[in-house]
Amino acid sequence: MAVRLSDTEHYEALLDKYDTWMFDCDGVLWHGDRLIEGAVQVLDMLRKRGKRLLFVTNNATKSRRSYKTKFDQLGIEAHVDEIYGSAYAAAVYISSVMKLPKDKKVYVIGMSGLEEELRNEGVSYVGGTDPADCTLESFSLADFTPDPDVAAVLCGLDTAINYTKLSKAFHYLHRGPSCQFLVTSEDSTIPSTHGLLPGIGAVSALLRFALNRDPLSVGKPAKTMLDCIQAKVHFDPKRTIMIGDRLNTDILFGQTGGLATLLVLTGVTSEENITGPNASTIVPDYVTPSIADLRLAKSS
Repeated sequence: MAVRLSDTEHYEALLDKYDTWMFDCDGVLWHGDRLIEGAVQVLDMLRKRGKRLLFVTNNATKSRRSYKTKFDQLGIEAHVDEIYGSAYAAAVYISSVMKLPKDKKVYVIGMSGLEEELRNEGVSYVGGTDPADCTLESFSLADFTPDPDVAAVLCGLDTAINYTKLSKAFHYLHRGPSCQFLVTSEDSTIPSTHGLLPGIGAVSALLRFALNRDPLSVGKPAKTMLDCIQAKVHFDPKRTIMIGDRLNTDILFGQTGGLATLLVLTGVTSEENITGPNASTIVPDYVTPSIADLRLAKSS
């Protein structure tokens, strides 16, 4: 059963117990372009107490560099080497784990941030933001010349998704089982300032259904993301806590990696998801209404 944090003693004990704090962003620190009240003060307090902060997000629309710009705009102190996005994890996976040959390419459903991370890792790609793919014109295989060097399809969130992109991705995957099928995450929805929107899991579901084939996900809750972080940052899992708003990604990610988990209720997960007859089987170690509640520890 999850521990309900409610008073100064609880929050002080939490601060004493963990040295590395991993945060999801959307739904934990902000909603869209709106800060969650108290988030900046809590992060500042953690830094002053000597805690290591890491920001772990399934948002694949931005590179780490461009994500840093969002932190700056919202007044949150963050450094590029503290930010781990699923776009970065996917690029590292393709270059360092798959070891995609230099003469091979990735077909991308995604946005400029994903392309930037692929370039930084020396991964060649087609598709993505190419104007030829960003079209609402009808698609026909008769007019399509496949690139013979494409050896993988990578799906990230793409707010300009269309039939042309889906058809090209389907063709590359359908023509040969050796073509790798990767997704940056399997989030069914994403939070925005004005409510929930379909996530990359909803987009890739079209391909999964058409192909009758499951992709490899490199974002939370997959351990691939944690492996990517551990390759860059040394931390003790027993002294590390993952804070998130989504049970089946953030909390499961922490549990899979042997980390403690703290669920906040400012995002996707509501009280009815963790209590009652239809409660999730994924149970966090701790629950608090908002990350801002950690400010209670400041008075000690």
